Amino acid sequence: LYERLDDLGIDFAVLYGSRTHTTTAIKDDEVRRVACRALNAFNAEVYAPYADRMTPAAHIPMHTPEEAIAELEHAVGELGFKAIMINGLVHRPIGELALRGLTPKGQLPSWGSGSGERIDCLGLDSAHDYDPFWRRCIELRVVPASHTPGMGWGSRRSPSNYMANHIGSFGASMEAQCRSLFMGGVTHRFPQLAFGLLEGGVSWACQLYADLVGHWEKRNNKTISQLDPARIDTALVAKLFAEYGDAHFHARVPGLLEAFTKLEPAPPFLDEWEPCGIRREQDIRDQFVPGFFFGCEADDPGVALAFDTRLNPMGAKLNAMFSSDLGHWDVRDMTGILGEAFELVEHELIDERAFRDFVFANPVRFYTRMNPDFFVGTRVEADVAKLLGAERRKAPKRRSGRRPRAR
Repeated sequence: LYERLDDLGIDFAVLYGSRTHTTTAIKDDEVRRVACRALNAFNAEVYAPYADRMTPAAHIPMHTPEEAIAELEHAVGELGFKAIMINGLVHRPIGELALRGLTPKGQLPSWGSGSGERIDCLGLDSAHDYDPFWRRCIELRVVPASHTPGMGWGSRRSPSNYMANHIGSFGASMEAQCRSLFMGGVTHRFPQLAFGLLEGGVSWACQLYADLVGHWEKRNNKTISQLDPARIDTALVAKLFAEYGDAHFHARVPGLLEAFTKLEPAPPFLDEWEPCGIRREQDIRDQFVPGFFFGCEADDPGVALAFDTRLNPMGAKLNAMFSSDLGHWDVRDMTGILGEAFELVEHELIDERAFRDFVFANPVRFYTRMNPDFFVGTRVEADVAKLLGAERRKAPKRRSGRRPRAR
């Protein structure tokens, strides 16, 4: 691969191995930890001679924060990994949550017919507090990327048709994790961090971003009070039923008016946006857009949606990144990947500036988010330095707010 990167049109590659699906998802705690530790040690040694053109991502198991931190510190601090890949979803037994008292009144939640597990997306309603892990990522200067399939759960459980399970599976799993991290306030508490969501494309993210904005407009802490059942004018209800009711529905139907007056008490917590600190519409944009980067296949026309400022609320551009399962069964010719991606420009779906962001600038922004030296010593070092220098010059200067000291 190192010798053929020029044939593919790739200057530098960050490699996310598919074995993450199996190593980080092993249910046996000891075997999972040993497998990840062994695989990381192997990859660190094997890929070391090719560091100027490619770097592998360390596999970080996320079943508990303690387990994740231990492997993170070993992989980054001792083995020298610059990139990491986490399993963004953990399948938790439902009974475990009931024992932990995480369900109302000790009742088992309904997670789907016949399912004995729920999906923990490491943010909202997680079984553990993963903030120590996110904090350790910042301290070790790495940005977490997730590559977790969505087959085998939800509606993708066909026993006979692999395609039916595969189509949209990564988008479903990435959407679940992205939504959980955002609504759980992770991007609010750690604004300096960025999260990579790989292989699912970006069209689902455009929909999620728009849905977040739309839901906040109608159900934020202020407007939610407009839906308070206590605001119902029961006298007017009785008058309308008396005036317009028929033989089936009229003011004298037993229990009819009681349905509007005998109401359940209001829940104690109404502001579901509080964990993510949303106080205005722009806060959604300011957290979501810089907080997430989306790995997209070369043949995905949905990439164009990320750059469509007419479509995305508040004229946002989402951070789509060029990527490919170049060794996978659905890539017939590795040398055609980049050309296939450029069809977005040829078909006038995006312009060349957006294409440059897609294949170069957005990946650079992601990997240098925590580590400005990520590309030092690589083939693209000079180009990266030029990009980052230009963006620093364009960035608005922050005022310190300090008064000059008197001499």
